[in-house]
Amino acid sequence: MFSVGATTTVSAQSKTKTVMVGGAPMYPTKNIVENAVNSKDHTTLVAAVKAAGLVETLQSAGPFTVFAPTNAAFGKLPAGTVETLVKPESKETLTKILTYHVIAGRMTAADLMKAIKAGKGSATLKTVSGGTLTAMMKGKKIELKDEKGGMSMVTIANVMQSNGVIHVVDTVLLPN
Repeated sequence: MFSVGATTTVSAQSKTKTVMVGGAPMYPTKNIVENAVNSKDHTTLVAAVKAAGLVETLQSAGPFTVFAPTNAAFGKLPAGTVETLVKPESKETLTKILTYHVIAGRMTAADLMKAIKAGKGSATLKTVSGGTLTAMMKGKKIELKDEKGGMSMVTIANVMQSNGVIHVVDTVLLPN
């Protein structure tokens, strides 16, 4: 229902879905970084995670819920923004933006929808950066609102990882 553009296959060994993201299989037995580096749609995100020094964190046990912006999502930012953010002098700002896309714990789409229902139409999610995201339903899709009022749609949900879950999003979320 939430896997627009995703293909799923069931592993005979684990019975866990392997989802295709950016033309590459995302294996549930690998961690967030091990999978993300293979997605051609997430090269900007991977470069940013490396520049921010977050590789070790996202390879740790977690679990984490990551809202992973695609290259196209980063492309929506004003010209030159990404280039500026990956410079060493912008590391603090970049780290804040990236950790704003991460929630402690594993929240599947079903968990998010349950929280939205319990919140009578919206759920406030506390991010690792200390900020908040608001999750809502837009039709049958999960939509996120950042602290600046920006909206991002979950385009591929429930990409399970050994240390959490990734939900692919179409817009970079920005903290205050």
